[in-house]
Amino acid sequence: MSGHSKWAQIKHQKGTADAKKSKVFAKLAHTIFIAGKNGKDPAMNPSLREAISKAREMNMPSDNIQRAIKRGTGELKEGGFMEEVLYEFFGPGGCAVLIEGITDNKNRTLGEIRHILSKHELQLAGTGSCLWAFEKTSEGWNPKHTIKISKEDREKLKNLLEKIDELEDVQDITTNCEILNYDNFGH
Repeated sequence: MSGHSKWAQIKHQKGTADAKKSKVFAKLAHTIFIAGKNGKDPAMNPSLREAISKAREMNMPSDNIQRAIKRGTGELKEGGFMEEVLYEFFGPGGCAVLIEGITDNKNRTLGEIRHILSKHELQLAGTGSCLWAFEKTSEGWNPKHTIKISKEDREKLKNLLEKIDELEDVQDITTNCEILNYDNFGH
């Protein structure tokens, strides 16, 4: 019987690891898809070149990379229309948070984020409410100024951002919290 139990444990661990890898690959495919809209040649498209490089670092299969590029350029019609989204909210301790994502269904993504925030007794801020605290750079958003929050608020923010980062459509999370900067959180 112990052999059966050990196999069940291995099977469960492999399933968990495969699920995590699948989420990472889905996020990378979304990034490649958006970058591919500007051309399929990585030599002429720096954002595509960077997205492919990240995918290769994570050992994403070449077939998946090529399929994502073809979807982005319109060569493949499967998967529907993808678009970039940006959500803003004020987290524990008053820190500003930006969530960047790529989705084929804005309503679904918005609902998922609102659901997580409501569980933490928070809500989305209006468009532009948090943007003043950040500046756009070639790598994504950077805080103009950082703020300090308590250890308790940092722990709450960490737990919240981990839940948000688990969403397939979320690409990057950035906050202006001084001690806890989650730019490119989880990647």
